[in-house]
Amino acid sequence: MTKHIIFLSAIVITLILAACSSDHFIQETDYRAKVEADFAEKQSTLNRGDLFAIFNQEMTQTEREAMMFLYAYMTPGDITDYSGEFYLNNVRQALETRQSTSWGKNIPDLIFRHFVLPVRINNENLDNAREFFAKELLPRVNGLSAYDAVLEVNHWCHEKVVYTPSDSRTSAPLATVKTAYGRCGEESTFLVAALRAVGIPARQVYTPRWAHTDDNHAWVEAWVDGKWYFLGACEPEPVLNLGWFNAPASRGMLMHTKVFGAYDGPEEVMKQTANYTEINIIENYGENAPIEILVKDDGNRPVAGANVEFKIYNYAEFYTVASKISDENGHASLSAGLGDMLIYASANGKFGIQKASFGKDQQVTVVLDHQEGDDFTVPFNIVPPVEKANMPKVTDEQRAENTRRMNEEDSIRNAYVGTFPTQEQAEEFAEAQGLDKEKTVAFILKSRGNHADIMSFLKNATAKKMGERALELLSTVSEKDLRDTPCAILEDHLYNTDPTADIKMVLAPRIASEILTPYRAYLQKNIPAALAEQFRNDPQQLVNWCKDSLIIRNDLNTIFTTTSPEGVWRSRVTDTGSREIFFVAAARSLGIPAQKDAVNGNIYYLKNGETVKVDFETAVSQRPSEGTLKATYKAIPRLNNPKYYTHFTLSKYDNGIFRLMSYPEDATWESLLKNGTKMETGYYKLVTGSRMADGSVLSNVAFFTIEEGKTTTIDLVMRENTEEIRVIGNFDSEAKYMSVESGEETSVLATTGRGYYIIGVLGVGQEPTNHALKDIEIKKNEFEKWGRTVLLLFTDKEAYSKFNHKDFPNLPSTVKFGIDTDGKIRRMIAENMKLEHGGQLPVFIISDTFNRVVFESHGYTIGLGEQMIHIIHGL
Repeated sequence: MTKHIIFLSAIVITLILAACSSDHFIQETDYRAKVEADFAEKQSTLNRGDLFAIFNQEMTQTEREAMMFLYAYMTPGDITDYSGEFYLNNVRQALETRQSTSWGKNIPDLIFRHFVLPVRINNENLDNAREFFAKELLPRVNGLSAYDAVLEVNHWCHEKVVYTPSDSRTSAPLATVKTAYGRCGEESTFLVAALRAVGIPARQVYTPRWAHTDDNHAWVEAWVDGKWYFLGACEPEPVLNLGWFNAPASRGMLMHTKVFGAYDGPEEVMKQTANYTEINIIENYGENAPIEILVKDDGNRPVAGANVEFKIYNYAEFYTVASKISDENGHASLSAGLGDMLIYASANGKFGIQKASFGKDQQVTVVLDHQEGDDFTVPFNIVPPVEKANMPKVTDEQRAENTRRMNEEDSIRNAYVGTFPTQEQAEEFAEAQGLDKEKTVAFILKSRGNHADIMSFLKNATAKKMGERALELLSTVSEKDLRDTPCAILEDHLYNTDPTADIKMVLAPRIASEILTPYRAYLQKNIPAALAEQFRNDPQQLVNWCKDSLIIRNDLNTIFTTTSPEGVWRSRVTDTGSREIFFVAAARSLGIPAQKDAVNGNIYYLKNGETVKVDFETAVSQRPSEGTLKATYKAIPRLNNPKYYTHFTLSKYDNGIFRLMSYPEDATWESLLKNGTKMETGYYKLVTGSRMADGSVLSNVAFFTIEEGKTTTIDLVMRENTEEIRVIGNFDSEAKYMSVESGEETSVLATTGRGYYIIGVLGVGQEPTNHALKDIEIKKNEFEKWGRTVLLLFTDKEAYSKFNHKDFPNLPSTVKFGIDTDGKIRRMIAENMKLEHGGQLPVFIISDTFNRVVFESHGYTIGLGEQMIHIIHGL
């Protein structure tokens, strides 16, 4: 069917329905025409697999237009991997809720269309959350105002989920509930889904990277009575526009949200794609200013069509937070918080870099005076915005009631978590199945709410004499996979793979960061036998097939989701990332060892024991071309061995863009570069940075080339400023200790709240500890004026029993006591600060809940209180 016939068919259907009803979901005539055209284009592109069959069903005109809106802007993967009935059910539920709630009738069409109707929020797996959440929540918010309903929904979310760090794959809302925890991106996805389930417009807000510390964050905005309010997901507060991140957000340089579809709202548009409109909402959180970038070539002529990347220093790299294309006059612009970014521009094989200071510079010129192969180094001093937090008022009564509710909600959630298998139950299961106890117990405990699926998988496999093989499979997946992968998917990979096949390159279900699907049986069934045999005999034929048979449309998938291997086979239209995953999935399904390299992202397969690099563009097989990279390092105080992602990173040049090398988080200069490491040949960038306590960074950027068979030696330069407070290490604020007040285990973060704090590990009765505590008593008033927690820990219960509080009657009221269970916190400090023999007691650090350590002292020290107050005054 041609594109024109499909388009006419859509118009005819629309006209027929218009005769039956005058109710349009899309009231604006021009916008409706655009949606119809984009929908017809999508049909024309995805013309295999009968992917639009749902439109043959009977619908009202409102439902049909809503469905056309969704399909017009969905990715190919969302169309191929989920049924039309799934989307139609969501549409009907959203429309019904709009009519049944008191606030739904007052929501403008524009807001409802983009912030209530869409199913997708981030890159999560889609599920039936709208249906399940609505059943629980609609009775709970009945009779409330929209404002109070938002607060109530967040309290409900806190009953279900609490914050815990995890990997970058975003779990589906129902999977997050099943697990009972998630990182901020998952919590905010969960809250947006819950708010939309009760018909309240909501959107996920991201600061792609903080400017003042190495982290990022996501939260939620909800639309109430014509205004957007923000709130921390699953972190209920008594009022809106309040969260622990008020102060950090005031230092943010960019806040954005991705709005489903072609959106024409009042906010600054940063990017328009086939799937979403990215808008800039920094003005909701802090002072900001625009900068105009002028891109010129080395002949001083404006460059049109240049790629302009705005970069924030974070995790020891300059991370791209916004991309623009220069206009015909070489101009591009952005509004951002009042701090520094690095501007990287590239075009026609040339590139240039320059610092831009928002609020100071009005225009910055970037000259494209470098090209691949140039060896040079540039230092940059990067300054983040200053803190100017705006805090809403909260009464003591509101705070007390909110605290009461949160404690109650913790109990509800903990009761659910209490249904998860215990250590003893997991051990009993392992023994009953005759499985390795240590491995089995670990998998079951990590699976949390998904334990029934993991235990069924292991039990069924044991019955088939494949228990050990099942454990090998589980060893290849992530902890999040254990928490949200159904038994049937794991069984597809186990039972449709040769029992003797390589574990990592054939058996393993996971390829990159995609959601796991049961692709093996599907591909083995649908790839014709003769074709499969060709691929097995020569895997390069599979590369050729992918090049010739798959239509690559990266422009149709701009939200970093992955089309499943089944979906790629059905539609034959995909993106480069999904093509890579499809290739590895198809190879493994046919018994061909293949993988996506976790560090450089390259695709490889094995043939006759030799590694072959895949190139889909040329479809020419090639062996990896490698050289060796070494780096010399002259140590600066307190930093003998710089860490990857903390002090330095490496990125490889790829067609004008530098792509980060994803080494393991525990990589260091010594493990990676001191003695040299093999790397693919090419042009690279080394970024180093010393983060100061005020958030500023002394950075150095070096460019160099790695040649085949040769060793390239560079200098790893860590700049320092001895007059400034500097981040000298890290400490995990989620670390646990036992509170002497409650007798229960708790975290440092739960005790201190967000911000800076002091931890001291004491040697009771020892002279150095007595001196330290007396010094702190001397500065009691200043510590209390500072107002932050001083957490003093004893090495064990016996040590605490020997401590006489009467000996130190003037300790600050901000002091809290605890026990360092099994010495975990002391070891963490000693390891991170490189203290020999665990560090002589007492050990003190000043750190914050962004895990930055700015002060450390151990052993006998005179004037400790004065030293710490001096540091505190400099923060």
